[in-house]
Amino acid sequence: MPLTRSAIVEITAVIVTGIGKFLFVDFLHLKFWYIISASLFWTAYLIYKISTDNTALTRWGLRRKGFRQTLIIVLPIAVAVILGFILYGWTKNTLILNWHIIPIMILYPLWGTLQQFLIIGIIAGTLHDSKISLPKSMIILAASLLFSIVHFPAIPLAIATFVLAVFYTFLYLQYRNLWVLGLFHGWLGGLFYFFVLHRDPWMEFLEAVR
Repeated sequence: MPLTRSAIVEITAVIVTGIGKFLFVDFLHLKFWYIISASLFWTAYLIYKISTDNTALTRWGLRRKGFRQTLIIVLPIAVAVILGFILYGWTKNTLILNWHIIPIMILYPLWGTLQQFLIIGIIAGTLHDSKISLPKSMIILAASLLFSIVHFPAIPLAIATFVLAVFYTFLYLQYRNLWVLGLFHGWLGGLFYFFVLHRDPWMEFLEAVR
């Protein structure tokens, strides 16, 4: 079936949210307010959608089913990647080790889950379910490119998120569970900042509030 009007509106809203990142974060330097506003808007929409469509959570992958299967695949790969981050940081002297890692490991998965929901849950999931003759490989590529683009102009981060999104979108279309993907998106993303990019996202967050 073709895309419904609701699906088109949702995909458009996701794209507008992505464009807003460049305007409010990169140009106006209002990262804190952008994250808060985007989180509140999409949380409100999620609540509204759940109240009007009892299949929404299942359709988007915000469910228990598929959690174990996804975790079994993601966990060993994530451990290997984290060890790679540590090795890179050790050899390149980019490791940042302080207590700021704790709040980032707690809070960043929430933001990571929202990102997974928008790009993979809404865009990839909707395109896959709509049966509009797009092969799965094209859907995975489209979602991954969007994930990468919104992380520009940080080239290493854009490359890393593209690779991660290819893997995550494939798993999502296979098992339809966002919880594992959001959790590890937050952990891997946070540690990538601390260990590879030599950036402290907690300090960046606090500076954005001021």
